[in-house]
Amino acid sequence: MALTPFDFQQARVKQVLFKSRLRSVLYGVREAEPELFSIRDNPLGQWIQTTLKPALRASGEVSELEHLTQQMMRTGQELATRYNRGQIEESRAGLDQINAFADQIENLLSRLEAGMVAGAK
Repeated sequence: MALTPFDFQQARVKQVLFKSRLRSVLYGVREAEPELFSIRDNPLGQWIQTTLKPALRASGEVSELEHLTQQMMRTGQELATRYNRGQIEESRAGLDQINAFADQIENLLSRLEAGMVAGAK
C-alpha cells in the first residue's frame, strides 16, 4: 500500500490532537484518559501501527518515529501526574518538552513523506 500526502497529513493532525488534549489536561479542562498515553490506543500510535508500519516495514525512521512518539506520550503522562499532584506550573512548563518531541516527529514525518514521494517517481 502506497502512502499519500493525505496519510501524512492525518498523522500531523493526530499529533496536534495529542498536544491539544494534553494541554486541556494540564489546564484542568479535562481528565487524562489512559489511552492518551498508550502507543497502542493513542490515535498517532495507531496510525504508526496500522498505516505507516505496513507500508514501510522495517525502516529505521519508522522505528525512530515510534520511539519518539512513545517518549512524547511518556513525558505527557509524567506532566499529567505532576499536574494531579498539584505541581501545576511545573507540569505546564513541561509543554516545551512536548513541543520539542513534536518538532522531531514532524521532521521525521517530512523525511518519510519526501522519501515516499521520491520513491513514487
